[in-house]
Amino acid sequence: MEAIQQFVPLILIFAIMYFLLIRPQQKKVKEHKAMVDGLRRGDQVVTAGGLIGKVVKVKDDGELEVELADNVKVRVVQSTIATVVSKTEPAK
Repeated sequence: MEAIQQFVPLILIFAIMYFLLIRPQQKKVKEHKAMVDGLRRGDQVVTAGGLIGKVVKVKDDGELEVELADNVKVRVVQSTIATVVSKTEPAK
């Protein structure tokens, strides 16, 4: 009985760490993945490096082609997109 009482604080610390750190981080990763999976041509995005551009092409291998200025296009890994500034309306 006394051995179980010694593990109670350790279990409580783990539970607190799970609800304050691990769970919110998992939720944030899930939301980011959903945002990246929903990218379409015409969306205006900000990369993790701070570049703002418009998605020109979404490739199947996890890459995007982003136009930063007129005739300036770069290939970007999808997971490095930080935020979506403006979404395009889906085609009907």
